[in-house]
Amino acid sequence: MPLQIDRRLLPFIALAGLSLASAAIGAASKPVANAAATDGYDSPAPLSAVAQLGKQLFFDPTLSGGGQMSCSTCHDPGNHYAPANDRAVQLGGPHLDQPGIRTVPSLAYKMSTPSFSVGAESAADEAAEAAPMTEASGVALANAPAAIAGPLTAQAVVKADSTAPDLVPQGGMFWDGRVDSLEEQALQPMISPFEMANVDAATVYAKLKKGYGKDISALFGKNILDDQDMTIAEIGFALARYQIEEPSFHPYTSKYDYYLRGKAVLTDAEARGLKLFDDPNKGNCASCHLDKMTGDGQMPNFTDFEFEALGAPRNPAIPANADPNYDDTGICGPLRNDTYSAQPQNCGLFKTPTLRNVAARHVFFHNGVYRTLEDVTRFYVKRDTNPEEIYPKDAGGKVMKYNDLPEQYRANIDVIDAPMNRKLGDAPALNDVEIADVIAFLKTLTDGYDPAKESVKAAN
Repeated sequence: MPLQIDRRLLPFIALAGLSLASAAIGAASKPVANAAATDGYDSPAPLSAVAQLGKQLFFDPTLSGGGQMSCSTCHDPGNHYAPANDRAVQLGGPHLDQPGIRTVPSLAYKMSTPSFSVGAESAADEAAEAAPMTEASGVALANAPAAIAGPLTAQAVVKADSTAPDLVPQGGMFWDGRVDSLEEQALQPMISPFEMANVDAATVYAKLKKGYGKDISALFGKNILDDQDMTIAEIGFALARYQIEEPSFHPYTSKYDYYLRGKAVLTDAEARGLKLFDDPNKGNCASCHLDKMTGDGQMPNFTDFEFEALGAPRNPAIPANADPNYDDTGICGPLRNDTYSAQPQNCGLFKTPTLRNVAARHVFFHNGVYRTLEDVTRFYVKRDTNPEEIYPKDAGGKVMKYNDLPEQYRANIDVIDAPMNRKLGDAPALNDVEIADVIAFLKTLTDGYDPAKESVKAAN
């Protein structure tokens, strides 16, 4: 039976983002230095009091149902806020024995994610690169004084005419875009049965009062603890502020960032890989994973935030997939349940992730079916030319192409954009040497590059 969002989450979702922190608190929250503008060398501003509270919450396992899981359990700062292990899905629940249904994405670089919308493809790319989302989806913060809202700008949501030929879903948090703000993204796992697994919002509220009552009252007013929903909403605000103000969530310190600033030189293999990454007839990766600086000097996000149906193979390592009647159709569920999830053209679509720090990940795609960048790249270039190398065969020896998506939705799968526009028997768009070059380039997207150390190596 398909999973549905627990109705106990509704108070969280309704109020997340409606933070009413005082202007004095907001004034203490200084803008985060933009690595693209500062060249990554400026000392970061100290965290505001609200962000410091968010940091405590982020690492606190006592806020989970079993007292063993915190946000950092799955979003390890030592691995760019992605899981440190190679499980396709993470284990949660009160006893850390309940498997999830999707691969846990990194929390790095989420601050630039636009709100979910459906719009024209070209306009969506432009808007996603040009305008970060508001800190919250609620009107209270969007219309707040600059001292509260901080350095963020209002989200420019693309709205296309209904007669436009190419309307695509874009933005939102999680693989299915089901929520719009960092607050909502932070709060949902607290009650998810296969994540932090609290029984209900009242349980979370009681833990917050017991462990953080004095801090919450000091920051948000002495009467805040009288209101369960507002207390939880403010906690979402604190977690969001931590993700916004803490530079390690968005450092822009990869070799490629320094290359764009003129501070690093790519090797021959990396340069060839970049060329293949950009070539619309070869890798064509940059058509979705945007890799150029914006007109105002912002570093690229390596995603257009749009949704695609790629037809990745079914992963038998996910326990839910043992049920032949279970399907994960992205926007269409099982975790999303709204107007968009009822539209067949959205079924099988998942949000395009950033490729920043992709070489540090241990599993790939929404279902974690692949464990190496080599296998991921071969999927893109051989899915249609050599499907027998990608998909399993049935008892009769027939290749079960697109075996993780119900047949009625397979028309949504992208067979137009290179390199997935080739036919059975065609030569793949990339050979093994070219795949190695693309991967060499992808490794330049890992944060933590030190150009000074590389200069010393070159000198020796």
